[in-house]
Amino acid sequence: MINVSNLSLRYGKRVLFEDVNLKFTQGNCYGIIGANGAGKSTFLKIISGDVDPTTGSVSFTPGERMAVLKQDHYAFDEFSVIETVLMGHQELYNIMKEKDAIYAKEDFSDADGERAGELEARFAEMDGWNAESDAATLLSNLGIDENLHYKLVKELDGNQKVRVLLAQALFGNPDILLLDEPTNDLDIETIAWLEDFLAGYEAIVLVVSHDRHFLDAVCTHVVDIDFGKMTIYTGNYTFWYESSQLAAKQRAEQNKKMEDKVKELQEFIRRFSANASKSKQATSRKKALDKINLEEIKPSNRKYPAIMFNTMAREAGDQILQVENLSKTLSGDVLFSDVTFMVNKGDKIAVLSQNSLATTAFYDILTGRDLDFNGSFKWGVTISIADIPMDNSAYFDGKDENLIDWLREYSSTDKDEQFIRGFLGKMLFSGEEVLKKCSVLSGGEKMRCMFSRMMLQQANALLFDEPTNHLDLESITALNNGMNDFRGSILFTSRDHELTQTVANRIIELTPRGIIDKLMSYDDYISSEAIKEQREAMYA
Repeated sequence: MINVSNLSLRYGKRVLFEDVNLKFTQGNCYGIIGANGAGKSTFLKIISGDVDPTTGSVSFTPGERMAVLKQDHYAFDEFSVIETVLMGHQELYNIMKEKDAIYAKEDFSDADGERAGELEARFAEMDGWNAESDAATLLSNLGIDENLHYKLVKELDGNQKVRVLLAQALFGNPDILLLDEPTNDLDIETIAWLEDFLAGYEAIVLVVSHDRHFLDAVCTHVVDIDFGKMTIYTGNYTFWYESSQLAAKQRAEQNKKMEDKVKELQEFIRRFSANASKSKQATSRKKALDKINLEEIKPSNRKYPAIMFNTMAREAGDQILQVENLSKTLSGDVLFSDVTFMVNKGDKIAVLSQNSLATTAFYDILTGRDLDFNGSFKWGVTISIADIPMDNSAYFDGKDENLIDWLREYSSTDKDEQFIRGFLGKMLFSGEEVLKKCSVLSGGEKMRCMFSRMMLQQANALLFDEPTNHLDLESITALNNGMNDFRGSILFTSRDHELTQTVANRIIELTPRGIIDKLMSYDDYISSEAIKEQREAMYA
């Protein structure tokens, strides 16, 4: 158990949270949510002991072992991959090292023999003889091939290092597990494995993530940082979001009778509880939902940007996009080949590939940024396109103008300041914030500027390459809603499972041996055994 008592954290006059009293219990997974800068990651660092609170304390059940997903990708560069994972259980690892040092002695004494016997007994109690095979299994499940297990960590690429650090955190079944953005740089198969692992995990898990599908799959509770307070709600992220939206709606309708409010909330909880019965943590979650106190559900203080694309300069005709035999090679490697398809009116296409360079190259070709390719493509004469590239640095590097002047460049009609301010306001830039210089923007602020630009362009075909990068949950939710409501055509690539599942009505996967093109949902696509076999053959 983790007991948080009277916890406060202040930086000067800025208060992140105050008078926090929480209890985290065994067998539950808690999703920590809050706007950017609310203190989610900092709270995990307080729990782990890496950051001291201003006031208050954190206590644990004696004897419980904690593991933390490390964020320093270079800390273990001089160790082998398998040894780095074993370090996740520090006591076991120390015993192994001390044993090895004793047995390596040339002048082995009686005292050494006694100490070795003590270590061997403790080693056996901790199931040490299976430690290396358990670590290897974890690595394999997380997509690290066996031929990499004994290489140095510094020989791995960034994505592989993330997986090794995740294996380190999971190794040895810790009693308390702290995970900050654990799905970053993981593919869909690895995320699915991690979801299954955590859904059946019996320890205490605290997780910070911007992946709504992941939070829904693993969380029994949500810890909301809002109004400078921290509150635990029963249920997963979707339940918290929908119930808080409903509470906000009811608060706005002050004249509505109280009994009507209660009825509406009870019906909502009943429907959600029925859906929860199909989840991986069905029994405990449904029991918890049955105990919900209606008075606990409060409207959120979050601000959601207004991402809306439906103001189009003209409606699209029937001819959207025709792609013929498109191929792209980079440094001798075939990213994709023989790509032929036609975009139909109303298509919202999720473009997939095992290689992110392939999808980025595909969008660069369609937008005219890359002219070095084979094959052809043709946009319809009525089509105007706007895109969000994965790397938006070209739009901001070397620019020192304020946001109004920056966005004004992309308006072909109205250059009036109030008109421009309106688009920035939708992205939560208000008052003096619109006079910020481009050079000081954060990654999330740059993305919100790019959405302002896209809305201003009033295009009828939109392209998105990983648009949720750097976004908080509120912005991701607003983007998801905007893409759903858009009447034109969309081609997009995203690692956000929920966004892909709820927006896409067609899946196209680019491979070195052609494409897979299916008119179906994302969940149906990734769960199809026939498609899985087809994918394996096309990447072989």
